[in-house]
Amino acid sequence: MEQDGNLIGQNMFMRTIIEADDGRTIPVLTMGPIGITPELKRKGYGKALLDYSLEKAAETGAGAVLFEGNIGFYGKSGFDYAGRFGIRYHDLPEDEDASFFLCKELIPGYLDGITGVYQTPQGYYVKDEDVEAFDKGFPPRKKLKLPGQIF
Repeated sequence: MEQDGNLIGQNMFMRTIIEADDGRTIPVLTMGPIGITPELKRKGYGKALLDYSLEKAAETGAGAVLFEGNIGFYGKSGFDYAGRFGIRYHDLPEDEDASFFLCKELIPGYLDGITGVYQTPQGYYVKDEDVEAFDKGFPPRKKLKLPGQIF
C-alpha cells in the first residue's frame, strides 16, 4: 500500500495445503504478516489493505485463506475460527485453544465436506541463528506491546 509515493503498508500471501483426512491435498493460501506504518495505525488503513488484498487473492482462484490472527480484527473482514470449517492447526493437540487460527473461504463452499490439518508453508520457518545474524545489521530496538497485538 502506498500513499504519496511512500510505502505505508504491506500484506503477503503464500500457497500452502490442507492435508485432508480423506487423503486429498487441498490447496489454500496463508497470509501475513500484514502491517501498516506505525504513525498510520488505527486509522482504517489495515482493514482497507486487508480487504483489497483478499479481493486480489480471490482473483487468483484461491479457494480459502488460513492463518494465525486476532478474530476481533479479522472477523470484520469475514474470517471465522478455522475449527468451524473442520480444519485443525498442525502440531496442536485437539484439546488446545486454537482461537488464533482463522479461515476465510474465498470461494463459497470451497471447504464443504473437508476436514483435515493445515500445514504452515516451509518458507515461514527460519533458523534462530539466521534471524539473529540478520537482526545484527540493525540498531538495537525496544520491544513494544501495542493495542491489537496478540503476543
